Amino acid sequence: MEQLSLFSEEVTISAPLASRLRPQTLDDYIGQEHLLGKGGVLRKILEKDMISSMIFWGPPGVGKTTLARIIAHKTKASFIDFSAVTSGIKEIKDVMKRAEDDRMMGSKTIVFVDEIHRFNKAQQDAFLPYVEKGSIILIGATTENPSFEINSALLSRCKVFVLKALTEEDMLKILHNALTDRRGLGQSVIHIEERLLKAIAVFADGDARGGLNTLDMAVLNGQIEPDGSITVREDVLEQCIGKKMLLYDRNGEEHYNLISALHKSMRNSDPDAAIYWLARMLEAGEDPLYVARRLVRFASEDVGMADSQALQVAVAAYQACHFNGMPECNVNLTHAVVYLSMAPKSNALYTGYGRAKEDAEKMLTEPVPLQIRNGVTGLMQELHYGEGYQYAHDTEEKVTAMKCLPDALEGREYYCPSGQGREAEVKEHLQQIKAFKKFLLEERP
Repeated sequence: MEQLSLFSEEVTISAPLASRLRPQTLDDYIGQEHLLGKGGVLRKILEKDMISSMIFWGPPGVGKTTLARIIAHKTKASFIDFSAVTSGIKEIKDVMKRAEDDRMMGSKTIVFVDEIHRFNKAQQDAFLPYVEKGSIILIGATTENPSFEINSALLSRCKVFVLKALTEEDMLKILHNALTDRRGLGQSVIHIEERLLKAIAVFADGDARGGLNTLDMAVLNGQIEPDGSITVREDVLEQCIGKKMLLYDRNGEEHYNLISALHKSMRNSDPDAAIYWLARMLEAGEDPLYVARRLVRFASEDVGMADSQALQVAVAAYQACHFNGMPECNVNLTHAVVYLSMAPKSNALYTGYGRAKEDAEKMLTEPVPLQIRNGVTGLMQELHYGEGYQYAHDTEEKVTAMKCLPDALEGREYYCPSGQGREAEVKEHLQQIKAFKKFLLEERP
């Protein structure tokens, strides 16, 4: 537990870069535009000084603690920082007593609990009566879902704000600010290419603390020039982040080139090439969930009914990426990529939908045949809805000769199965169904 004065706090030059650059006002704060931008709900609450207990839920390094300190500064409240690891119930009650005394004197107390999900039920319950009375304003920060990790009684008295991972654009702003702000690296002349800053922003993956630590390490290990300036070179940055600087831009041409290379390698049943292009993307910082979504699409577009198990494998890989994250999920994606590469291929579903879409767009007003409409009311039945409907389960073959396409599209074929893999069986079965329907029509009096 630590009680801080936000008005006399000074950060020494020996402190970590992220601490030295901690924003002091909302105007300095970068990110969370959905909450703090113009018209954002949290900004409105702060501007009106209507602070109440709240929970900040978001990934590490997005500014949860910083935001809590800014709130305390803006409201001129005492700020007490609790550690969920070292604080027990006795410490909580001692602080609550002081906060209650301060409230009686007209002073506000903000109690900030980082990693509040680490508090057990008894510790969380110790806050409850003081939150209810208004003795304290509780601000909790958590990386875990509050619905599962925070007592329902306490959670119901707190507003939950979801903080998002910082974007690459946000990270670049933070890094540029670190290079110019005298509290950070602004007292030195530092030469670093924009592409290397962007690489740090990608590597940070939304974590400002991680990005600033990487920049600080790169500068400390940079080359000191004769004029006293510091040059950060690519090989130094590679050592700092532990990986090669690969040519990649999540939003640029190379992004689309590489996913195209992966897709076409799998389509061509080349697992070696597919694994290589997968590694190129993942090691350069691509979002594994983006790759997983593309695999799910591929499973139906290029494999389809030739091996319906492919879709299950792809969806399972997507779920595994959620569970594991990088780097653990790289092998899950490799599993799916190899399976899809080696699976028999059919694009019959893709081309079939394309033909159906073309007809649907041209014939949007084509009516549904009466026999397959649902005559649920008397009026509908008078208008012959459902008249002539043949229930397939009433037949031994589970097939009838009833027409289901509009008359204008009679005989049109959209799904044309290939002879690949399991789709060969589907093709044979479909041919039998069509032959039997033709027989029924010919037999009809």
